[in-house]
Amino acid sequence: MKLIYRYGSGTVAAALVFLAGAVCSAQQSLSWDQVKAKFEAVNPALKADADNVDEMRAEEITAYFRPNPQFTLSADGTQIAPHDGVWTPFRGTYEQPNFSYLHERDHKRELRLKSAKEGTRIGESEHEDLKRNLEFTLRSAFVQTLEAKAVLDLAKADLEYYDHIIEISRDRFKAGDIAHIDLDRIELLRVQYESELQMANVDLRTAKIQLLQLLNDRTPVEKFDVTGPFDFSDALQPLDDFHQIALSERPDLEAALESIQQSETNHKLAIANGSTDPTFGGWYTYNSSNNNPNGIQTLGASVSVPLRIFDRNQGEKKRTLIDMDRSRQASEAVRAQVFSDVDSAYAQVESNIALLKPYKAQYMDQATRVRDTVTYAYEHGGASLMEFLNAQSDYRVVQLAYTQLVGSYLVAAGQLNLAAGREVIQ
Repeated sequence: MKLIYRYGSGTVAAALVFLAGAVCSAQQSLSWDQVKAKFEAVNPALKADADNVDEMRAEEITAYFRPNPQFTLSADGTQIAPHDGVWTPFRGTYEQPNFSYLHERDHKRELRLKSAKEGTRIGESEHEDLKRNLEFTLRSAFVQTLEAKAVLDLAKADLEYYDHIIEISRDRFKAGDIAHIDLDRIELLRVQYESELQMANVDLRTAKIQLLQLLNDRTPVEKFDVTGPFDFSDALQPLDDFHQIALSERPDLEAALESIQQSETNHKLAIANGSTDPTFGGWYTYNSSNNNPNGIQTLGASVSVPLRIFDRNQGEKKRTLIDMDRSRQASEAVRAQVFSDVDSAYAQVESNIALLKPYKAQYMDQATRVRDTVTYAYEHGGASLMEFLNAQSDYRVVQLAYTQLVGSYLVAAGQLNLAAGREVIQ
């Protein structure tokens, strides 16, 4: 019996440990770094765009191809009727294998390869820009989930606190301190707290669904959660620092500058394509027909050069020249957009910090102190029902406003990260 008891206890303990591990695993929360890493690995839009970059890289191989040589085999002089009553059909036949090759001048292959590589670099920069924008959308969904969790916790705390007030009010009613109508009004107001709790649950579920969609994840909403700091920092670098970071990090600006280089290369290629490419040929003839009776086997060579009486590449030269100017103007437009994005996002972050500071330093504590003081007074008959309800409403308004402001700050910080081209505010 003693051995059986030990075995049974060990089994139960192992089962409890397993169940606890399963619950922890089911309730595991993902941090922002984990969410971002998973997004980069599985998001279909990002993966499809990465395949597009790989396709452009494969086109570099095609761009550097040499022209294939041409092989021609000719035969002529075969007798089709008897001569002097004798039919020897292959006696006068001659065979001629011919090889020819188009020689590309003025570094056409090298320029095609350079243009293709520059196109790949542009594609890589545009891929990074897509990743930058999608990660901002991901960050916004992550922040909305954290905000929804904070609002839900606030709604639960408010309902729990209000249930405590209902119990106090019932005790006061039994003691004859308040009228039955006042108790009814207090109990009826509970439906508003219940409604806010349900709405907070729906908002949290919706935020998680949006986040799961970006992660291409089919995990049930109930088993998915995220965690992270839901607060703000009043430390902010000078605006010029963000300008410099954006100028060096923004992938869309990098793509615009790389487009200028590619347009210059394409113009050089257009000029090179305007040059003539000779075709060299050589052949061997057996049993040739010529004035030399001993010339049974002969060799020949040729050079074919197009006569460029008309420059049929003139339009492409003009187009690429115009494209160079267009690329420069487009890069200036992107540069101006970079400054505009940084300035707008920086102003939004500054505004949120300016609003959050007094909330954290003063308003939050004041709202809590007023609510607790009025609640104590109401509990002991020193405050009216209207005063209590007003104090409770003010407390909820301040708490909810602070939570929403923190969410707005985190979204604005993500906008500033988007404008800067990398995470400058965690």
